[in-house]
Amino acid sequence: MKNKKTKKMVLLMVTLLLAFSTVLAGCGGSNTNDTSGNAASGGEAGDKDTVKLKVYLIGGPQRDLPMVQEEMNKYLMEKINTTVDITMIDWGDYSKRMPVITASGENYDIAFTSSWAYDYLPNATRGAFLPINDLLDKYGQGIKEQLDPRFLTGSQIGGQNYAVPVNKELASQWVWRFNKQYVDKYNMDITKIRTLEDLEPYLQQIKDNEPADITPLAVPKGFKPYLAFDFLLGDEFPVGINMNGDTGKYVNVLESEELKSSLKTIRKYYQAGYLRKDVATLEGIDNIKTGKWFVDREQTQPYAELGWSRSAGYDIVTTPMQDPVIFTGSATGAMHAISANSKNPERAMMFLNLLNTDPYLRNLINYGIEGTHYKKISDNVIEDLPAMKDGFQMPGFALGNLFLTYMHKEDPADKWEAFKEFNNSAKVAPSFGFNFNPDPVKTEVASISAIVKEFYPSIMTGAVDPDEHLPKAIEKLKAAGLDKVIAEAQKQYDEWKAANQK
Repeated sequence: MKNKKTKKMVLLMVTLLLAFSTVLAGCGGSNTNDTSGNAASGGEAGDKDTVKLKVYLIGGPQRDLPMVQEEMNKYLMEKINTTVDITMIDWGDYSKRMPVITASGENYDIAFTSSWAYDYLPNATRGAFLPINDLLDKYGQGIKEQLDPRFLTGSQIGGQNYAVPVNKELASQWVWRFNKQYVDKYNMDITKIRTLEDLEPYLQQIKDNEPADITPLAVPKGFKPYLAFDFLLGDEFPVGINMNGDTGKYVNVLESEELKSSLKTIRKYYQAGYLRKDVATLEGIDNIKTGKWFVDREQTQPYAELGWSRSAGYDIVTTPMQDPVIFTGSATGAMHAISANSKNPERAMMFLNLLNTDPYLRNLINYGIEGTHYKKISDNVIEDLPAMKDGFQMPGFALGNLFLTYMHKEDPADKWEAFKEFNNSAKVAPSFGFNFNPDPVKTEVASISAIVKEFYPSIMTGAVDPDEHLPKAIEKLKAAGLDKVIAEAQKQYDEWKAANQK
């Protein structure tokens, strides 16, 4: 039954992929031509027709978005003779719904894309997004002036940009995140914790002394042990460069000693009851809301603890799993692409330029309306009002230049300087700037991705014995063409290094 179900899933994905490519082939090219042909000089749109931009953003639907959008549109009409129609799609649904919307041929204008949601690279190479180098030069000069240039370098595909990265932390760093009340209660020194193995005595302490509904390691089915790999297509795809090994070679991550060791540890933790018994099927976990947890994991940015604590309503503290690293995937961690089907790419770029240069607009979409959702304490410092928590909590990192946003009174004055220091101090991954083109092996990539979804949740969370199930997964992935993908990645990587004198 399971084999039949898997084959049906793979067939469905391939069919969707082909349909998706066909639709894009039929409509993407003409729009590309329209863009270059219609592009006018200058950034003003006051002498042009009013247009409405259809925008898709990631995040939970917000009750007060219509009210805020009305304010945005008043401002945008004055600035660029434009209005926006924003649709929020929830976190877990975004990557499922956007390919369907795109394949339908809808003439939307802007969509959130990234290395982890509605994946930038494959969708750009399939023609879902418009190439924007010319648009950036004509209508996005403000973006180019404000953005760390490594964002645009790291997100280029064959020298062409297909989305505007959000100006934020450039490096990637995983941290262990702790519910501080238990750290204090047991007088724990979390600075000694870095690896999954380091957690063990602390998890046991919580398990032995706290009620059963307190989850020691509060993670859902997407959990994966941290590995020092430079992944080809994100950590949901088992191909990468071992950053502690030969940095010129792509390998099968599932065959690494680092992964095998981590899987034994997480299996032991699962059997000890440190994770929820249903972790392999948990889409998400509401530990932050309930407060009934000890530790989870998250990607960080400078002073992230303050934001998490403010949202949770109680104190959260962290300790790093790793030093910060700049990956191609972290440069593409939050972006806005202009659809290949957009009928208004010029105005879309003007809107994106404002999101990255105009403090009023950027804070309006992030924090809502002054006096309703927040009040100002000083020119650049705000305090949330109840309406923000109740009806307008937008994902700030996914909305445009983060450095333009107001700070809260708890934020240190050097917050943005700390971001720049974080970016400048990070190690650069060996493949930074290399964007793999999966087209030559797209059938294999689709099959492997389906198999990963079948095996990863149970293996990576320790819900099954890795000695029994990991070899089965590897065998199935090899049969689906994993070695062929590794060979293609190596070929493209070697060519990229030679062309860029790496």
